[in-house]
Amino acid sequence: MSTWKPHVYRVGKTLQESEMPPDDPEAKRREIEPWLTAVFQSEHFSLLTGTGLTTAVANAVGATPASMDLAAFRCDLEAELNEYANNTVAKMARGKPNVEDQIRAINALIAGLTILKDRRAEEWEANLGTVLDNLMKSILGAEKAIKEAMEQGDEKGNLGRNLLESFLLSFASRAASRDRLNLFTTNYDRLIEHGCDLVGLHVIDRFVGGLSPIYRSSRLDIDMHYNPPGIRGEPRFLEGVIKLFKLHGSVDWHFQNGSVRRYAIPFGVAADTSCLPAKNNSQAIIYPNPAKDMETSEYPYADIFRDFAAAVCRPNSVLVTYGYGFGDDHINRGIRDMLTIPSTHLVIISYDDPAGRIERFCQTIARDAQISLLIGNHFGSLPMLVEHYLPKPAIDLITYRKAELLERRGLKYGESNATGNENVTGAKAQ
Repeated sequence: MSTWKPHVYRVGKTLQESEMPPDDPEAKRREIEPWLTAVFQSEHFSLLTGTGLTTAVANAVGATPASMDLAAFRCDLEAELNEYANNTVAKMARGKPNVEDQIRAINALIAGLTILKDRRAEEWEANLGTVLDNLMKSILGAEKAIKEAMEQGDEKGNLGRNLLESFLLSFASRAASRDRLNLFTTNYDRLIEHGCDLVGLHVIDRFVGGLSPIYRSSRLDIDMHYNPPGIRGEPRFLEGVIKLFKLHGSVDWHFQNGSVRRYAIPFGVAADTSCLPAKNNSQAIIYPNPAKDMETSEYPYADIFRDFAAAVCRPNSVLVTYGYGFGDDHINRGIRDMLTIPSTHLVIISYDDPAGRIERFCQTIARDAQISLLIGNHFGSLPMLVEHYLPKPAIDLITYRKAELLERRGLKYGESNATGNENVTGAKAQ
C-alpha cells in the first residue's frame, strides 16, 4: 500500500508535496500551466502513455476498456502456470498478475515442454492462440465501443473526442525549430493513431509502404518539410508531425514470412473482422509474444527500445508520462538512465498509484530535483488535466509576442496598469 497522500503535487525544484488541491483549480493553474508550457517546449520532448489514457477516454464516452483479466484453461499444469505468473509479478512488485503475465508464463512453459519433447506443448500452443485471440477481440471491441460513442454526437461522445484531440495537440504543438515529439505507448490499441487522424497529425514510424507497410530496421532521421513561396533552398519543418513508437506492439502488427507487417485493420471494426490475417493470432506482434522463435522474440522490440533510450537519454530532454504505472522494468531502466543526465527531467501524471510502484521508483532514484509529480484523481483526471493544466493546444506565437511587448512597456502579462487598462485579451487599448 502506498504511503503517499491521495494527491501528490510537486512541480519544479522548489515546491513540496501537498495534499488536496483547492476547490478552484484556477489557483493551481496559474502555477502549473505556465510551467508545463515551458516544459513542453524543451529541446527534446517525449511522451509515454499507458493503459490509463485509453481507460480515461473510454470512461469519458461511457465505453468499457479492454479486459486484462486472467484466462482459465482447465487443463494440466494450469495451477503451476498461474503460480509461476504470481511469483514473477511478486518479484517485480507489480501487484496482481494479468493476462500478459500468463502469456509470458505460457511461452516459458511451451519452451520447456518442447525441450522435454512433451506432447502437452501442442496443447499449450493451442491455449496460447486462444488467449491471444480473446485479447485481440477484447481490444477491438473496446475500439469499436469508443468509435461508436464518438460518432453518436451526444455529450459524452463529443467530450471524449475533444479530450483526445486536445490532449494530443497539447503535446504535439511544438515550435518548428524544436525536435519532434516522440510519442511512446505500451498500448496495443490504436486510440492514439485514431486521435492523430481526427486532428490531422502526420505520424512517422518505422513502417514503410502503402498497401502492406513493412517494419524496417534501417534508422533514418526522416522528417517532413515544405518550401515556402518565394524561398529556395531553405525548406522549413512542417507543423503537426510526431514520431510514434509502440513499445509492446499493436493489434495490427503481424509476423509473416520473416517480416513484421502492419495490416489495414480499420479503427472500430468488429472483433470478428476478416481484415485479420487468415492464419491465426499466434503471429500477432503483441508483447510478450512476438512469435515462436528466439529471433522474433528480440525483433522488433530490440529496435524499438533502442529508439526509446536514444530519444530520452539526451541532454536537455524531458519525458512526460501519463497513465503509465511503472510496471515494466525494461522501460523503467531507460528512465533511470535518462535521469543520470543532470539536465533531463521527468514529469509523472497519473490518476493513482495503487501498487505504490511510482512511489518506489521515485524513492529508488532519489532525484527529486529532476522529477515533477501530478498524482491523484484531480490532476490525473483527463477532463481536469486538459481543461485546466495542459498548455493551449496550439503554437501560440501571438501570446508569446504579446507578453514580450507588454514586458517592454514595463507591464507583466495578466496585470493591470495604473490607469486601469488591462493587458489581457479583449481589454482596452492603451
